[in-house]
This record gives sequence, C-alpha cells and structure tokens, in this order.
Amino acid sequence: MINIAPEGGKDSVEMRKVYAGFVTQQIEAGREIIALEADLMSSMAMDVVQQKYPQQVINCGIMEANVIGTAAGLALTGRTPFVHTFSAFASRRCFDQLFMSVDYQRNNVKIIASDAGVTACHNGGTHMSFEDMGIVRGLANSVVMEVTDAVMFEDILHQLAHLKGFYWVRTIRKQALTVYGAGSRFTIGKGNVVREGTDITLIANGIMVAEALAAARILEDEGISAAVIDMFTLKPIDRMLIKNYAEKTGRIVTCENHSIHNGLGSAVAEVVVENCPVPMRRVGVKERYGQVGTQDFLQQEYGLTAQDIVAAARELF
Repeated sequence: MINIAPEGGKDSVEMRKVYAGFVTQQIEAGREIIALEADLMSSMAMDVVQQKYPQQVINCGIMEANVIGTAAGLALTGRTPFVHTFSAFASRRCFDQLFMSVDYQRNNVKIIASDAGVTACHNGGTHMSFEDMGIVRGLANSVVMEVTDAVMFEDILHQLAHLKGFYWVRTIRKQALTVYGAGSRFTIGKGNVVREGTDITLIANGIMVAEALAAARILEDEGISAAVIDMFTLKPIDRMLIKNYAEKTGRIVTCENHSIHNGLGSAVAEVVVENCPVPMRRVGVKERYGQVGTQDFLQQEYGLTAQDIVAAARELF
C-alpha cells in the first residue's frame, strides 16, 4: 500500500543517512549484517557507524572488485553483506566479480549504488554513470531497482535484510523530492501508479518520478490526462502494468536519469513491442558522458526535466 505525499516537498533526511540508520538498526538488533565500503565512508555517512561497530563495518579501500569478492565470501559464511559504492564503480568497474562471485554462484549480496546519473554532480564524468543499470540488468539472476525517495529506500532496505539473492539498488546520496507518505509499503517487481490518467502514460524511476509528476500537471493544463507510473524495479519489470496502461492510454513516454539505451526506456519498449505496440518516446541521456555541474544545470543539459517530458509527450499528439 502506498500513500502519495503532497507535491513539491523535499525529504527531511538524506538518503545516505537512511542507509547508515538502517545498518545501525540491523547491527543493534543482532543481525548478521556486514556493511562493506570502498573508501567512501563519509560519503555515505558510515564513518560514525564504523567507529561504533568496527567489526561489522569494513572499509575495503579503493578496490571495488575486491569488495565484491569479499562480500561473496562473507555470504558463504552465512552473513548478510551490504556493499556500497558509487554507481559507476558498483557496475562497470567490478562487472566480472558481479558475474563470477555473486550472480553465477547465486550468492546473497545486496549492493547499494549511489550517486545515480547526474546526481554525481561535482564528481564529474568519471563518476557519473549513465550505463550502470543496463550493465547489471543483463545478469541472469539480478534484481535491479532505483529507489525514489527516503520512504521507499527505508522500506526496501528492510525488505532486503530478509530476502536472499543478488539485489542491486541505485540511489542518490542526498535529499530527494518526496513522492511517498510515511507508512508506504512497496512490492519489489511491481510498479506504482502515482497518478491516474487516460491519454498518455509517463513511466519513470528515481529522480525522474517527481519530474514526471510535474510534467503531468503541465499537460493537464493543456487538456491532456497523463498517468504516471513509478517503475522502481527495472528487473523484473512489471510487464502486466505496462501492458495495461499501453492499452488504456495508447501512448507512453519513459523518463530516466540514465542512458536511453538498455535502461528503463529499452525495458519498457521490449514489453510494449511484444504485447501492445503503441507510440513511444524515451526521455533520458542520449550518447553523452557526464560532466561537472549542479544537478539543476545537468538536468537541463541532458534533457531530464519536466519540460523535456512534456515536449516528448506533445510529439505523440
């Protein structure tokens, strides 16, 4: 069950503090959790947690492949490893280890990939990954998600503490725009209809959910009724929900803080072409690398704003 928060608000807590708080709660509850970091302790608010619980928070240094191997080994001993690093390093830098040590061996490892897309901001192009979700969704046993706000992140983390398998969760580190009200609960593998509509469906994830909601309000002023779906699970994607809304509205725009190749747009298009072909547009990063800048500047630069979604929607009318 989800509750939709009033539009325009911002989370009162940073996403990184949600994560640090979750790890602390798990340790204090006596769970066999081990939190692994790749020299990003302060970036994820984990430095204080490590000082208090040095046996359960391990800084493995700037060696992401080694972090994944260590996590796989810990999983084999019955512990529950959570690994955090930036999304670029949680995907392309350690892909072979994700395949060999985690996915292929069906190990119970949870990976938190932060600084999603343009939210890497001042870390620039080397740290700004637009291809990460596409890389990981290609692995046979992976579950790939991008959380929307602090309410969702906290709920998903607590679910992962009790689930077995390879889960890869993309997030931002700082405050998100609030989409969900307190007490919301989420089902992994099922999309959330956050706004109903009859003329077009906007399917978004991550920071683009708030942009899609803003776009829907603009379209409403133009006499266009836009449904908005938060497809926070990229894999396995909610095929039935996509099919139902393709049939219902006849038009789809996907919205992602990621390359349009092999991300949300591609995943939705795969479902649509096999089940209910309708006109589509994909809003996302198009054949670009990242750069340094504020998030507002970067969203404008890469076409990741409500106005870009509106422009894509207009093309379908």
